[in-house]
Amino acid sequence: MNANKALWEKGDFTRLAATMRESGDELIAGLDVRPGMDVLDLGCGDGTTAVPSARRGAKVRGVDIASNLVAAGQARARAEGLTNLCFQEGDAASLDVIADQSVDLVVSIFGAMFAPRPFDVAREMVRVTRPGGRIVMGNWIPGDPTLVASILKISAAYTPPPPEGFISPVTWGVEANVRERFGAAGVAAERIQCERATYTFRYPGAPAAFLGLFRDYYGPTMNAFEAAERDGRRADLQAELEQLFESQNRGDADRTEIPAAYLKVTVST
Repeated sequence: MNANKALWEKGDFTRLAATMRESGDELIAGLDVRPGMDVLDLGCGDGTTAVPSARRGAKVRGVDIASNLVAAGQARARAEGLTNLCFQEGDAASLDVIADQSVDLVVSIFGAMFAPRPFDVAREMVRVTRPGGRIVMGNWIPGDPTLVASILKISAAYTPPPPEGFISPVTWGVEANVRERFGAAGVAAERIQCERATYTFRYPGAPAAFLGLFRDYYGPTMNAFEAAERDGRRADLQAELEQLFESQNRGDADRTEIPAAYLKVTVST
């Protein structure tokens, strides 16, 4: 099986996505999504940014490698009566189902960054976007001290080394890499903008309970706990992550609100 597909089908990312809805809606509100636009949401999950795009009247296609997340997105679209929103399974590095220059806006928030072959991912996003369109990515930043980058860094310390040739997803959070990848896809440097932005997770419970969602339902963290269990280090990993979640919570003992920094990439085609 495709290792990336297996990773994202392993847990149930919808549990975490529920804590990301408000920030997803805020992000889309800032992109001027409107009726008549053709939007591709790449690595869409169950629709954290695809659903608010469709609510604003755009024609939206969500593509994700995980079949369980595609099914969850389809259920959300049906429940809201969003006939202008469809979900389908696909690979960000090979968007064969999407025609050249057929999309006004490609959105990929913490999605396409996890696909292997980043140069192919950049090329495909550029290929499907119309002249005068935009590509907007949200990518976690390596070495950043805020939540998700720290989770990924801590988790990596408890898991076996990746296979030879593996390119870390968080390399998409480095501006020089972003510029190199889109430059190789034919985008001029002045058409690539990078800025630091913040995405906030909101959970109606204590930080330890919020950590439980990552431990039990988020593929990378699930793998880390399984590896830590085999090595007799599960308690160490739990304690390290508990300290991280507690220290970064901006809510109170019964409400978790944790901001996480990311690199917002905007490419004009």
